[in-house]
Formats: sequence, structure tokens, C-alpha cells
Amino acid sequence: MIIGTGIDIVKIDRFADKTNNTRFMARVFTMREREYLASKGLQSMAGLFAAKEAVVKALGCGFAGFFPCDIEILHNPSGKPYVKLHGEAKHKIKKKRGRRFLISISISHTDTDAIAMAVVSN
Repeated sequence: MIIGTGIDIVKIDRFADKTNNTRFMARVFTMREREYLASKGLQSMAGLFAAKEAVVKALGCGFAGFFPCDIEILHNPSGKPYVKLHGEAKHKIKKKRGRRFLISISISHTDTDAIAMAVVSN
């Protein structure tokens, strides 16, 4: 059963000055995400950011009480993205949604925009 959906779109050029901003990078992306982004372009950074926004919209909680880096977007060996929750985000969502739920995401981009969609189901 679908519990919630979320979608987000961002302008890629909005991230042009963020790669050297260590405070922004640490607050928004986990170490593994930053390692992943080191070999990618701004499209990937914007895509991960849009995915985090889509996840909180699908969960219906916003970033109240935790940071974007508490939602980690990883990729399986074939490149499919998946979500791993950490810290206060994990605690808050389990309390709100219960123990068993699945977050599915899809990320895409053009030359100018990145978009992500998230679906939360049980």
C-alpha cells in the first residue's frame, strides 16, 4: 500500500558554487555521498539533493529535527538509487510510520534541471 509520494525538481546551476563549500557539503551529504559525487558532475549533486527533498515530502515530515545528510542516497551495483536513513531521521520516521516501510526513488536530469520522485509503501 502506498503511504506517500513526493517529487522535487531543482536547477542544476544552483549547485555550481556548492562543491567547495565544506559546511554545505557536510550538512547535506554523507561521506559516502561526497565520495560518490567526487567523480560525478553537478547533475548528480542536484539529483541527490532533489531525491532527499522528494523523500521528506513522501514521508510527510519535512526536515524538521534533522538534516538532509540523515537521508542517504546510495546506488546498488547496477546504479539504481536507494535510500538509507540515519540518526534522528531514522528514529523520527520509524516512530511515525512504524517499523516496516519501503522508500523507492527515481532520479533523472536534463542539462538544466534534476528531478526525483519518491514513493513510500509498506
